[in-house]
Formats: sequence, structure tokens, C-alpha cells
Amino acid sequence: IHEAGIEVILDVVYNHTCEGNDQGPSLSFKGIDNLAYYQTMPGDASAYINDTGCGNTLNVDHPQVQIMIQDSLVYWHQDMAVDGFRFDLAPVLGRRSTGFDPQHPLLKKITRHPELETAKLIAEPWDPGPGGYQLGQFPGRWAEWNDRYRDSVRRFWRGDSDQAEALTGALLGSQDLFEQRGRAAYCSTNFITSHDGFTLNDLVSYERRHNLANGENNRDGHSHNFSSNHGAEGPSGKPGIQQIRRRQRLNMLATLLLSKGTPMLLSGDELGNSQNGNNNAYAQDNQTGWVDWSGLESDPLFFQQVQQLIRIRRNWDIQNAKWSDAGGKPIETGQFHHRAITLVTETTADSSGDMRIKGRQESAACVLMLNAADEATEFNCPEKFEHQGELKILFNSAESEPQRSDSGAWVLLPRSLLLFRSG
Repeated sequence: IHEAGIEVILDVVYNHTCEGNDQGPSLSFKGIDNLAYYQTMPGDASAYINDTGCGNTLNVDHPQVQIMIQDSLVYWHQDMAVDGFRFDLAPVLGRRSTGFDPQHPLLKKITRHPELETAKLIAEPWDPGPGGYQLGQFPGRWAEWNDRYRDSVRRFWRGDSDQAEALTGALLGSQDLFEQRGRAAYCSTNFITSHDGFTLNDLVSYERRHNLANGENNRDGHSHNFSSNHGAEGPSGKPGIQQIRRRQRLNMLATLLLSKGTPMLLSGDELGNSQNGNNNAYAQDNQTGWVDWSGLESDPLFFQQVQQLIRIRRNWDIQNAKWSDAGGKPIETGQFHHRAITLVTETTADSSGDMRIKGRQESAACVLMLNAADEATEFNCPEKFEHQGELKILFNSAESEPQRSDSGAWVLLPRSLLLFRSG
């Protein structure tokens, strides 16, 4: 994989083991030193604390457990050459009896370990235990999965009211969570979908989870998905529904790849992969859980558009961001009561204007128009931008070329996005 120029991030689960609760089997740590390796209930050492939802929780306060976890990480990073780690239910790694502590000795040791100084560290910053939601609270070097970003993007493009301000914060790297605490924008791992939950295709095709095949009476998986089926639950042969679903998938991927932070793309979303509405498909080792590659043949243009967004992303760096409404008027904090907003920013582009890494690099003014309304909307460019020369379209999520009204305004189709640059 390294020879192909790709880094490897290993998902690691240092929070529980397969031994389960007191009814589970004795396979390793229970037989080695049960009370050292596991957290047990106060006053009842036979019962396990379950902050993981899996029956037991490792006792990271114990020095031997800390050594075990560090030795494991060093082995995978140094001997097996993985480039970094995504820590499942990461608050467990900083959990004391009194709750999560970002200054926990184990977190400090992982962060400062000389043989892990080049490893990427990514936290899933929540667990089911008390006070388990810790987004933005990990040490400065750590990146974190940002589910607040996920929900903001989903709700804005679904057309929920009063979501524009949350979206602007997401696009600018969730500064209140990370940058205001002295952390770099890359610490926000931005995502729309992940291995847990709906695929991107299902996010725009289903409003309810369809998990009966998992054998838990449809009670498993997320119930709050901020999804929309756009007129029909599941697959639809109606061209209008198919168009708006495709457009919404592009809108969300474009938002993801144009946001400050580190974008995370779920494998298969670039192909239109579906799990038939199952949002907890880990138990399905069959066509439900396998990636369907047929989208490469049925809609090759979608795949090419995702590639186009990635090329734009290479030089994309939001600077001096300004927000305006569809009329081109500046929007101040607390005034984002719109489903149609415009971002004016400076970024880097080459002289050809296609944002690729080639040729002479230069600073360019760019405009990103986002129309989450369910009707076509006219957008006026902010006045200062209008005088910066010829406009070059970089990306358009709609199926047709954008039109201009008699007054010169850009007409964006319902639920569509348009990005262009000056000069």
C-alpha cells in the first residue's frame, strides 16, 4: 500500500475485549490479572463496569495496562509500519473513576512517546459511559471525528431551518472546538458518513433505518440520521427523485472536500453504494455489507466529479472568508436565517484556473454558492467580487449549466451548489 503512495490508518480498540461481562468466557486478561486489566463495580469486584456497551471496560489507570497499550501501538507503528491509529471509543483511554480527564497519564504517554512521534492519532471522541461525549477535548496533537460537522452538513442540505450558521462554522473548520483552543484545523476529522450508519446513497434515499435482517427487531443502529428520501422510501424509478438524490450526494461531498479540516470519505460513496437502508450492517457479511462497484458503469460521471472535487481540494485553503445572503448582502453573526448563502474566500489556484497542482501558483478569489432551498434561487455576487474579472466555473452540482437572469444574477436549481473563481 505504501508503494502506491497511500498511508495506512489502523482502527484499534483499546477499550474492551472479547471476554465480555462476568458471564463471558475467560480467554486472556481474566485469567492473567482480572482486577488489574478490567474496571469493576465499586463494592462488587465480580461485576464489570460497562462504559463501552460491550460488557467490560479496560482499566487504563493501571500501569501494566498502560504499558500493554503503548507496546501494542509501538509494535504496529514501528514493526508493522502503519502510519497512525483511529482509537475506538477513545474517552475510555482517559477515563478515571471520576470521569474523562484530557490530562490522563495514558493520553500523555501516547502523545509524547518517542517511538510514536510520527504516528497520526485520531480519536472517536465519545463512548456510552457517563460524560462520554468529549468532542474537542483531546490533547492538541490528536485529530477527532467530528460528528457535529456530520449533522450540520446533513441538516443544512436536508433543508432544515436555521442551519446556515452551523454550516458556516463547519466549513471553516469548527473553530470554536479546535482553533480557539490552539489546535490546528486538521484536528477536525470531517465526515458525512462512516462505517457506522447510512451510506451516502442511503442518506438521500431512506428516512428510516431498515435493520430487520440484523436480528434485533430493528432496534439497533442510529435512529436520528437527519436523512431524507426526497419523495420515496428506498429505490425509485422517477427521474425527478433520482436527480435530486444525485445532486444532494454531490452537494454533501463538495461541502466535505471544500471544508477546512481533514476530510474522510466512506469507501463506496463515490460509487453510489447502498446498504438498502441498513444503517448497522457490520453483521451482514453478504451483499448488504459489501461495496457495490456497479456505479462505475451506471454513472461514471459521478465518480469523475468526485475526482474533480479532490483535485480542487489539493490547493483549497479558505482565507479571509466572507459570508453573504443570496442577494449579495453581508451576513453578520446571528443573522444566518437562510437556506441560500454565499462564501467569498481567497485560495490558491494555478494560472489555468482548474486548481490543479501544476504551473504557476497564484492567489485567487473564489465564490461558493449553496442553495439548500427546495426552489430555484437567484444569487447576486457580492459587489466587491463582481469587479474582479471574468468568472470561471470550477464545480457545479446541478445537471445543467448554470443560467443567469436578466439582471445578471446566477440562478441555482433547488438543492444545488456552484463554485467559481475570478480571473
